[in-house]
Amino acid sequence: MVRKRRKLNKEMEADIAASIKKVEFISAMIRDITEEDIQNEYAEAFAQVHLAAKQLGELYKLEGFTEQSEATLALYKDLLKNFEEEYEL
Repeated sequence: MVRKRRKLNKEMEADIAASIKKVEFISAMIRDITEEDIQNEYAEAFAQVHLAAKQLGELYKLEGFTEQSEATLALYKDLLKNFEEEYEL
């Protein structure tokens, strides 16, 4: 059976690349927090954002540009916005 080709989207690829860099940057900032309790609190709060970015990259790699990948990108952006509003880095 022939497998369908993935539909690609340059804008989404750029958003995914930016999300990976943003997650790496924020993760590094969280690791730089010296007080362990605060560091753990931030890491736990950021875990959902990190997971959404990871799922987005994997989903796009497997399926390409789909409604589900668009929804995952929107979820990532919403989670990141909420994290940035609640936690100061």
